[in-house]
Amino acid sequence: MLTRKFCLEGLECDCRIGAYDHERLAPQRVIIDAEILLSEDSEPGQDRLEDTLNYDVIRGTILDLAGSQHFDLQETLARRIFDELAKQPSVMAVKVRTAKPDAYSDCRQISYELSNMPGSTG
Repeated sequence: MLTRKFCLEGLECDCRIGAYDHERLAPQRVIIDAEILLSEDSEPGQDRLEDTLNYDVIRGTILDLAGSQHFDLQETLARRIFDELAKQPSVMAVKVRTAKPDAYSDCRQISYELSNMPGSTG
């Protein structure tokens, strides 16, 4: 079986996120990863952008959602992104990971992952 997967890694954006008072003072840096499993029959038959899932749509969807409102929880942001990406044509499964790299000085990042990928434990 042919597997087609789109991966977006390390999309960095400023996001209004956090439940604590000090997190509400200014946007925080958030790093977002997404994997999208596409249906086997969605492979483009021609070398034309309109025959495939345009990754500009994926990136734009994520950035629009991240900037749309204040999120108290990473879980909420990840779920909103997950749900929107899952609605795209030919999408079979999605994995989304959000990370706050500046949450703690003694951690590289604090992250949350949501997935319905086959074999995934996220």
